[in-house]
Amino acid sequence: MTGLLGKKIGMTRVFSAKGRHIPVTVVELGPCQVTGLRTPERDGYFAVQLGFGFRRPKLINQPMTEHFKKLGVTASRWTREIRDMAPADVKVGEILHCDIFSVGDRVKVTATSKGRGFQGVMKRHGFSGSNASHGTHEFFRHGGAIGAHTYPGRVWKNLRMPGRMGAEQVTVRDLEVVRVDPDANLVMLKGSIPGPPGGFLIVRKG
Repeated sequence: MTGLLGKKIGMTRVFSAKGRHIPVTVVELGPCQVTGLRTPERDGYFAVQLGFGFRRPKLINQPMTEHFKKLGVTASRWTREIRDMAPADVKVGEILHCDIFSVGDRVKVTATSKGRGFQGVMKRHGFSGSNASHGTHEFFRHGGAIGAHTYPGRVWKNLRMPGRMGAEQVTVRDLEVVRVDPDANLVMLKGSIPGPPGGFLIVRKG
């Protein structure tokens, strides 16, 4: 499995050779620095730790500062592990660019969705709400009764109710790579991906 760290730039559109309109999300992928390797002998699994972005050294805590210093690499703003990425193919300190992806590749994107705060059942779960007439008052956007009758006499677990919405890790699969620009470290993916512009994300093959 191959992957890179990056951030979402925004959405736009491109046109195919036949003139067909394609909505795409522009993603800045890399350059990513290899900041660590995980092996079954030492860690119990295969993984490659990647770093992306710049962060001032004074804003990085002491454990991570010593980690980067020991490996002889520069500090990164974001650090994540890509599981099942063969450590034999890379070495610590190596810089990976977006040219590891090519047009037509199918990838999956993991990012944090936009936070919507505390929302009611109509926005959070798509409820239709109550009648707007026939004596209804004060309960137009409520979810209705939440419990059963005498039995079980309680509210069931996982009942759809108001609460915090968004700000969750979301993975979108089977996105097509439409264009790759290694000079600008940009990749265009067909369709939309989670998160706001400037949001951190992970793009992996498969």
